[in-house]
Amino acid sequence: MKLTILIHCADSSGIISAVTGFLHKKLGNIIYLDQHVDQQTGVFFMRLECVFEKIEVLTKFKKEFEEDLAQPYKMKWSIHEAGVKPKMAIFVSKYNHCLYDLLSRYNSGELEVTIPFIISNHNDLKSIANQFNIPFHYIPVTKTTKSEAEEQQLKLLKQENIDFIVLARYMQIVSEKLISIYPNKIINIHHSFLPAFAGAKPYHAAYERGVKIIGATSHYVTEKLDAGPIIEQDVTAVSHTHHIKDFILKGRDLEKIVLSRAVKLHLQRKTMVYNNKTVIFT
Repeated sequence: MKLTILIHCADSSGIISAVTGFLHKKLGNIIYLDQHVDQQTGVFFMRLECVFEKIEVLTKFKKEFEEDLAQPYKMKWSIHEAGVKPKMAIFVSKYNHCLYDLLSRYNSGELEVTIPFIISNHNDLKSIANQFNIPFHYIPVTKTTKSEAEEQQLKLLKQENIDFIVLARYMQIVSEKLISIYPNKIINIHHSFLPAFAGAKPYHAAYERGVKIIGATSHYVTEKLDAGPIIEQDVTAVSHTHHIKDFILKGRDLEKIVLSRAVKLHLQRKTMVYNNKTVIFT
């Protein structure tokens, strides 16, 4: 059995020794360990992978971890068993580039995840879901039906025991209720011009301003719009020789690449959120 363990707590002497000693006592072989200390806040972060030839019941292992380590060091921690595929729901609207990219990676086995369904506030991308044999739920959203639509979404999410959500260019603001149920488990993608180039046509605004780079940002969703902890970013150069169409094409390429990287980092348990920012382990 292989376990991935994530830990963060107040920094103090002996944490690494205590954790590795505990795992050694349990006959575990540590195959990866990385740690980081936020010097400004004095918070310790650690991610490790450990392999066991034999292991007691996992619930017992977690109970002893809590008693022997987490309580004395006041840790926030999680333990994840390898081979267990999380359930990912995808929310989309009309743009198809991020959806196609995620489903292609999923279909090729690149993403270790299951996708029980896709939710959309438009019917435009149903054919893509059919192409990949994934259930598609059309749930229209208007000002008067937003609350009702959210209840339908929550019902589906609960029925399928969804672990996390990816907003693959879902052009609706996610409510605080949904965010509270999935804290740091809703991944969004947007162009990196926010807030400088907010609005319906950011690439047009960037073109008019004569920018020299464009980019994309993937982040966890919080109540504050497009201001959640950043998971992944990237940029590409543009110049006076490019037209608005070039900006849009380059931007969409970045969006799908950055989103897929963020999803992979989340799936690999390489992200830890603290004070509205992330520690990303490589």
